Amino acid sequence: MPVAAFEPDVPVTVFGLGTIEAQILARIGFEVPGTLIELAADHGDRVAAGAVLARLNTISQQARVARAEAAQLSADAAAARAVAQRERAEAQFTQKQATARRRRDLANRGVGSQEVAELAETEQELARVDLLVNAADAAVARAAQAEARANLATERATLDKHTLRAPFEAIVIARSREAGTALNPGEVVFTLVAPESIWMQAFIDEGRAGDLALGQTGMVTLRSRPGRPVAAEIVRIGLEADRVTEERRVHLRCRACPTMPVVGEQAEVVIETARLPRARLLSEQALHGFDGAAGTVWTIEAGRLARRRVTIAARLVDGRVAITDGLPDDVALVTQVAARFVVGRAVQAVPGP
Repeated sequence: MPVAAFEPDVPVTVFGLGTIEAQILARIGFEVPGTLIELAADHGDRVAAGAVLARLNTISQQARVARAEAAQLSADAAAARAVAQRERAEAQFTQKQATARRRRDLANRGVGSQEVAELAETEQELARVDLLVNAADAAVARAAQAEARANLATERATLDKHTLRAPFEAIVIARSREAGTALNPGEVVFTLVAPESIWMQAFIDEGRAGDLALGQTGMVTLRSRPGRPVAAEIVRIGLEADRVTEERRVHLRCRACPTMPVVGEQAEVVIETARLPRARLLSEQALHGFDGAAGTVWTIEAGRLARRRVTIAARLVDGRVAITDGLPDDVALVTQVAARFVVGRAVQAVPGP
């Protein structure tokens, strides 16, 4: 009867399927409508942050900017005129105030006419009202000036939006429009990814994901590079499992990517979660009542079949389980179970395959 031998240094791994993704991916376009007249980047180009990618026709917007500049000049002139008028009104009020004070003093001493003093005081009051009106006019002119400046800033900002720039250092993975195309706001022109943000999104059976941890090493094999796995490291473990597939999402970033992977390409990953110094390996099919943590196995004790309940140390990706505790070393573990097995039946142990 074949029995399991002790195996040293047994790696415990989990397997997952997934795709190559970019943590930082942007589909960018213009915020304003217009006709695309220039494209400065294409598929596969590497662009620096702030680099010009494309431009729209700016003739109409330049005219709006010129009109806004003229409006600001007019508002500045009106504001300067209003300030001058206010200063003139202030001077006139000061003069009328001094004249009224002198004539009232003369009238009080009986030297001047009472009527002349009252007329001077009336002129003083009129000058004061004129000063208030001119001060209000100056405030209105300043408000119009501020509005003209804001309008000019808006038109210049809109003009700047006719130039599309890279928001970060990136690789262009798609160019969706060509020169001459009339664009609406928000239409995608380029798709960009940050090359350092490329990672693999893998889906791991939640029943095998319990020992995953940040920093663990995984070997990622791209579908386009069979047989050439690259080392990667777990950088994120999802905190929400898929309720339908019962899988957890794990992200790995390669430590030395050979080339720029293709976003969306399928990949496989094998992650080592632990190593067992010494264990006996058994197919899950040879377990009875296996609940993911323990099961009943057939053993050979004193030359006869017996059954024992054992705890499973780990489940391996090849469908076997590792047993480290619960069986004395002199108790043989049967690896192939037959329907005719009966407790107490005499058997002879032979090394398993």
